[in-house]
Amino acid sequence: MHHPTRRTRRHSACTRPGSRSPLQVLEESFLALTTAVEPLTLPANLVCEEPEQTVLPVDQIRTRLAHPGTSPVLRERTWREVIRRAQHLGAPWDTVAVAMTVPVLHRMLARQGCPANLERAELEQEALAAVTAALSAVDVHVADAGRELFAAADRAVHRLVYAARRRAQRETQPQAVHLGRLARTAEQARSAAEFAGVKGGEERNEYAVLAGAVRARVLDIAEAQLIARTRLDGEPMQHLAAERGVSLRQLYRHRTVAEQHLAAHLRYQLREQ
Repeated sequence: MHHPTRRTRRHSACTRPGSRSPLQVLEESFLALTTAVEPLTLPANLVCEEPEQTVLPVDQIRTRLAHPGTSPVLRERTWREVIRRAQHLGAPWDTVAVAMTVPVLHRMLARQGCPANLERAELEQEALAAVTAALSAVDVHVADAGRELFAAADRAVHRLVYAARRRAQRETQPQAVHLGRLARTAEQARSAAEFAGVKGGEERNEYAVLAGAVRARVLDIAEAQLIARTRLDGEPMQHLAAERGVSLRQLYRHRTVAEQHLAAHLRYQLREQ
């Protein structure tokens, strides 16, 4: 049964307060519908051949829906009714319909894995957005309508992961090779040695190039440390992200910008020799 005060809760599924993930926020909104004075329910015969009760709270419906012992016929019938209500009645049934996919989404995301430059929360949000978009368009009369929602989420997540991996390749491999090549060239150039601030008998290497870039105000200390610790020392980006209190994605972008500035400055120094 629909309680009028629940209409405002559906918006929380699209935000991430504190450290809660999008799926966790959605789950809280969904469970709130089942613990109210008048819990939201569905007919029990949707998921039970011979139900002992007339209706069941929607969380129990979801549990039975996800159970491997539930027949395909009952599962399809339940999905049709949930999707129909979401399309024709709106809130809170749209939240219920999306939340019904959560058990499958958890398994899907666990199998998919998450690239280092992509946050799990981004994958979750992308999957939920795809389900929400598909929910309004899926035909409730087609066979296995629920699978249409899962397929939409799967496609969206794969696109995001593919794009993240391509971006990581562009940001890491070419930049690492280019930085090493520029540094080695700089070691052979007098102007680069002067830029690095080292004398003839001192070791001229990538660390000296970074130190010189800081003195030339091309990089700040934090940027130079980021490049040195991750590119030269091999320290995982995850450690620095946690240390600096930023997301992995933000740190990757920060490093890319810093390396681009450094590369441009080194090219300028080499042209001036």
